[in-house]
Amino acid sequence: MVDAISLEIFRSALTAIAEEMGAVLMRSSYSPNIKERRDFSCALFDARGRLVAQAAHIPVHLGSMPDSVAEALVAFDRFAPGDIIALNDPFLGGTHLPDITLIAPIFVEVEEEQRLIGFAANRAHHADVGGMAPGSMPLATEIYQEGLIIPPLKLWEAGQPNRALLALLLRNVRTPDERRGDLAAQVAANRTAARRLQELVDRWGLAALEEHVDALIEYAARMARATIAAIPDGSYRFTDYLDDDGVSGECIPITVTVTVRGSELTVDFTGSAPQVRGNVNTVASVARSATYYVVRCLMPEDAPMNHGTFAPVTVIAPRGSVVNARPPAAVAQGNVETSQRLVDAIFGALAQALPEVVPAASQGTMNNIAAGGIDPRTQQPFAYYETMGGGMGARPGLDGLSGVHTHMSNTLNTPVEAFEYAYPMRITRYALRDGSGGAGRARGGDGLVREITFEAPAEVTLLTERRRLPPYGLQGGEPGRCGENWLYRRAGEVTLLPGKVHFRAEPGDRLVIASPGGGGWGRAYESPEAAAAGSAEPGRA
Repeated sequence: MVDAISLEIFRSALTAIAEEMGAVLMRSSYSPNIKERRDFSCALFDARGRLVAQAAHIPVHLGSMPDSVAEALVAFDRFAPGDIIALNDPFLGGTHLPDITLIAPIFVEVEEEQRLIGFAANRAHHADVGGMAPGSMPLATEIYQEGLIIPPLKLWEAGQPNRALLALLLRNVRTPDERRGDLAAQVAANRTAARRLQELVDRWGLAALEEHVDALIEYAARMARATIAAIPDGSYRFTDYLDDDGVSGECIPITVTVTVRGSELTVDFTGSAPQVRGNVNTVASVARSATYYVVRCLMPEDAPMNHGTFAPVTVIAPRGSVVNARPPAAVAQGNVETSQRLVDAIFGALAQALPEVVPAASQGTMNNIAAGGIDPRTQQPFAYYETMGGGMGARPGLDGLSGVHTHMSNTLNTPVEAFEYAYPMRITRYALRDGSGGAGRARGGDGLVREITFEAPAEVTLLTERRRLPPYGLQGGEPGRCGENWLYRRAGEVTLLPGKVHFRAEPGDRLVIASPGGGGWGRAYESPEAAAAGSAEPGRA
């Protein structure tokens, strides 16, 4: 029987399993991108493919992890204990090619019989999966240039590794040993989930588990509906822009109409740009992820995250548009850059309905850096990938945080010590970018400045946004300052780089990335007396 106490016990137990999966993946992985930056997500699903619990990892995976499980269910009509399905195809449940998802059916023993009760899934960003540039985040115009494409395939079958498939994967990447280790860590994470669910069934019984999963999903749906019902009914429209697609210099509009009717919410991206040549295109699952993330931000902090959270939300992403591109569109940036702009657009629309709730725009980019070459210390290839924090948008009554990852990115930085140990590069400056946050009654957070000095030749790709169009302020607040990318050649030449660029670095060259600040919120006070009076307002920090 389900009651409030038992519901919380099961909710905490399932969430703890997802969190433990993440701990196993982080601690046993090889690459700094997973071990240090924690660029991964872990989740549990029931036998129908419904999301049951997801750890607080990467928001951009919210809507796409369920799509991966759904595609695995389509691809295979039966599963066996010990199966593990791998995929990264963005058009079959993935996001972009570096994100490899491993899905394991979970069988538990009940009355001496093996029963399929659900799936464990984790997604990790691999620092290289092949393609035309190290780091697999190139300035591509079709997906085939971005790396190896993996449709749903069994990497393990009935407990035995598919050695031919693994050999094929490892032969097509620049850093095979690192990839092998990270894949093994993902396998270990899923096996941890299987063990913990068996323990849960042994303690409480399968019937109790299934009953509480249904109740948790229903509970999350009620909380989501209550959150939406608190938004004034109406249609709210907003357009924001990507700087460019890396191929042409044209700004790319992202238009959204958010319609609230009672406890139902529809987010319609009709009016957004058609898909483009560059790889800022994204797939529908990323548009859903951005939408679900915004809805989750409006819900109570302790609300469960599962299939029910999305039940009252409808997302319309027109086929052939930049938010739902057709293959073979290039999509590497869609997951990291366009996803951020989708969030900015949705929040911009909701600010019209909830002016005292919605914050100003945060930095609006992940400041992607990818580099690779031959490490002179080992004479082996290296591949580096990282995203950078920036300024958070100011909130009603609170300044934005400085130097943090925002919205669809929830990763950490690579510590300087780990960075310099792993790669033939040095961090020669790392600081807050003072004054880059937008002014207002509440100030936007400041961005970061990071300077990298190369100690070996390297192919470098930057995929960055908000270099031309700044993060917006709200309710009279000023926009944040745009980001900048600078290249200082050892010979003395200094170049202001575009937001999206590929170049070759030589030893002694220095790359400086200055990330954007967040937008300000509210019109700044005109006098010290007004500021003092305002500081006494209820709820003001």
